[in-house]
Amino acid sequence: MYMLPPIAAAVGVAYTAVTALTGVLSPVAGPAAAALAVIALTGLVRLALMPLSVSQVRAEKTRARLAPRMRELQRRHRKDPQRLVTEQRKAYADEGASPLAGCLPALAQLPVFAVLYGVFVSPAAGGGGNELLGHTLGGVPLGSALGDVIAGGAGSGWAVFAVLLGVVAAAAWASRRWLTLPAMDAAAESGSPTLPGARMMSFLPFATVAAAAFVPLAAGLYLATTTVWTVAERLVLRRLVSG
Repeated sequence: MYMLPPIAAAVGVAYTAVTALTGVLSPVAGPAAAALAVIALTGLVRLALMPLSVSQVRAEKTRARLAPRMRELQRRHRKDPQRLVTEQRKAYADEGASPLAGCLPALAQLPVFAVLYGVFVSPAAGGGGNELLGHTLGGVPLGSALGDVIAGGAGSGWAVFAVLLGVVAAAAWASRRWLTLPAMDAAAESGSPTLPGARMMSFLPFATVAAAAFVPLAAGLYLATTTVWTVAERLVLRRLVSG
């Protein structure tokens, strides 16, 4: 996928940005400059995408506000699915919203995240080798995964990945506790059908922990940063954004 010209060009732009950030941070951070540049670039991209996140939270609040009306419509028209859909659309139209309002911002962010992730896993970027992956954090190359550390024996690599996976696990727990489960409870209260095994699916945020153990350290730093950002951003926006 990352060999396609448009995507490769986008990855090249992101690679240039992270390289520039590494140069800026080098006098202060030394060998850890590239790792900090990964974190900084991820944060800057998430900051640029903040308007889309605001739209998602606003749509979430609109759904919560309409939940009682949705329950009433389902009770009233449960035997007439076509009428139910029509009335639900009308309810959203009355609010000046759309049932898809929360999905579109999320879909719009996916290409950006895919390009950013590509910078941290691709062996080539910017028309040459990906030199970012040759930089180190705690003596561990950013291009190395946990398996490489295990194969190489003990050392600082264990500590680096232990901290990284601990951060990702904590973010996954917070995401499930404060984002996923409340969203599932709200959906149940609105009368939306519950999928079989929904509670088991609530553990999906922990899949990020497994991913961070198998991808290069640079990509793991990206995953840790973006998952922590997601939880903090969503919690703050829920307090600040009006529905």
